[in-house]
Amino acid sequence: MAEPIRVLVTGAAGQIAYSLLYSIAKGDVFGKDQPIILILLDIPPMLPVLDGVVMELQDCALPILKEVIPTDKVEVAFKDIDAAILVGSMPRKEGMERKDLLKANVAIFKTQGGALDKYAKKTVKVLVVGNPANTNCLIASKSAPSIPKENFSCLTRLDHNRACSQVAMRCGVSSDQVKNVIIWGNHSSTQYPDVHHAKVNLQGAETEAYQAIKDDAWLRGDFISTVQQRGAAVIKARKLSSAMSAAKAICDHMRDIWFGTKEGEFVSMGVYASGNSYNIPEDLIYSFPVQIKNKTWKVVDGLPINDFSRAKMDATAAELVEERDTALDFLSQ
Repeated sequence: MAEPIRVLVTGAAGQIAYSLLYSIAKGDVFGKDQPIILILLDIPPMLPVLDGVVMELQDCALPILKEVIPTDKVEVAFKDIDAAILVGSMPRKEGMERKDLLKANVAIFKTQGGALDKYAKKTVKVLVVGNPANTNCLIASKSAPSIPKENFSCLTRLDHNRACSQVAMRCGVSSDQVKNVIIWGNHSSTQYPDVHHAKVNLQGAETEAYQAIKDDAWLRGDFISTVQQRGAAVIKARKLSSAMSAAKAICDHMRDIWFGTKEGEFVSMGVYASGNSYNIPEDLIYSFPVQIKNKTWKVVDGLPINDFSRAKMDATAAELVEERDTALDFLSQ
């Protein structure tokens, strides 16, 4: 058997983690024969709940799960980890300004970035899920200067999967028959779900999504707003935020980092914008189409961008620039 890898999940007593931990522990993410040590970090008041989660993981009797370590201490949580899934963040409370939310999260991700810098392996792969995910990811990376910027990404795979599923349902095919949708920009309601480069397999023939759907008004209207607003729609219906679908997206994202993307396919991920060919400001974590090989992502360059797409890509970039500048002000205080 291989050496165990150490995987950290933060916000581990929360509902996304509850949907996520079983999939990781049974081998859906890092492989069926890869032993795992799971480290679960949460705040001190959540430790009793965490003990319950540990009991349940033990009771699953999973062969590759070698150890589960619950903790509220960063020096324990981040020690020698191979992968960090940062789910925990300050949620937006009623009446809270976005600025207040940013300030609270800058403090959290500055601490966690510092802990990554000090305790984690330099090869650690870091996925930020807690919102505002793009900016939280940027702050964590800036607070961990000894870890390569390329090792940080944020989750836009949930948006990507939502877009895929909408196209598949519209075409009456299963979602694995749709590929190369793109989420550009921020994991917020300004994100741009783009199907100009997507393909749908219709009865064995690969068809451009616009040709397959034959409804440009829907693709430029309701399709985009449905994907942008889906998180809010789930909260309205469930009175809780997306957990099952978020956990599935986290698994997809991390599995693709570990094992790579399929030939001729790309996925969406929030990554450093430096050196991109789409004129997106450099010092941002921005969602791009990426291909992954040997645990290294590369932005898919040179896709033709029409005026409609350009405007939407720029709008979400502008929001990210504003978020970044506000967050960096707090970081320097």
